[in-house]
Order: sequence, then C-alpha cells, then structure tokens
Amino acid sequence: MSGAPLTFYLCHCASCQRQSGSAFGESLMFACEDLTLDGTPEERWTTGGSGVPIRQTFCGTCGVRLTHRRKESPVLVVKPGTLDDPSWLFPAAEIFTASRQPWLSPLPGVAQYLEGPDMDRLKDDWARWIAGHEETG
Repeated sequence: MSGAPLTFYLCHCASCQRQSGSAFGESLMFACEDLTLDGTPEERWTTGGSGVPIRQTFCGTCGVRLTHRRKESPVLVVKPGTLDDPSWLFPAAEIFTASRQPWLSPLPGVAQYLEGPDMDRLKDDWARWIAGHEETG
C-alpha cells in the first residue's frame, strides 16, 4: 500500500453475505495505483448485482479472496482480514442495511444506508471518522 485507504465499510447485501460466508462483507477501498499485490494471485471474473463485470483475486496458496474491482473502475476493494494488522480499522459506514441480518444491530455512530450510497458519500464518511479518531486518540 502506497496510499491511504479511501474508505472502509461493511456491506450487508446478499452477494457480500454469500461471498464472505458471514452476515456481511468488509471492504477497504484504495485507488488502484496505491496498491500492489505480492505474488501471483489467481483471478476470476463474475457479474455483480448491477450487471457490471467484477474481477476477483484470490491467494494462489490458500484460496482466500484478496480483492475485487469493477471493470474499468479506478478503485480496488481489499478484504481487510487479509492485512497483516487490520486492528486499526473501524468502519465508517454500513451499506445495504435493508438486507442486514435481523439479529445484528447497527454500529453506534456509523453512517447507515439502506442501499448503496454514492462512493463520494462513503469517502466523506471515512474522512469524518479519520478526523474524529485523530482528535481523540
């Protein structure tokens, strides 16, 4: 990583629940030029819920999903659990909360979106979280 993340959010859509094997997916977004993957990840193309082709990369050794990127997008989404130390992260938003599992509660102080907001809103949410975090500690 050569640049700072653009945003970090939790996604409750059915696709993210399915691909994560959990109640939500975690997404840490970077500008493509700010991230280089080590090794030779395997890749697969799929079609997202919007009909846009998505390139997914996987570790060639263990098979864990590393990233995904919509075709021709300037941003790349990293799965934060693949980082050496993701403990510093806290989501700035939860998206597609209309699909949130009924036993999950919203995270306090985190922006909530019933569907997927404009990416600029997610980036603004992250900037606010970073600014507040820098002030408090």
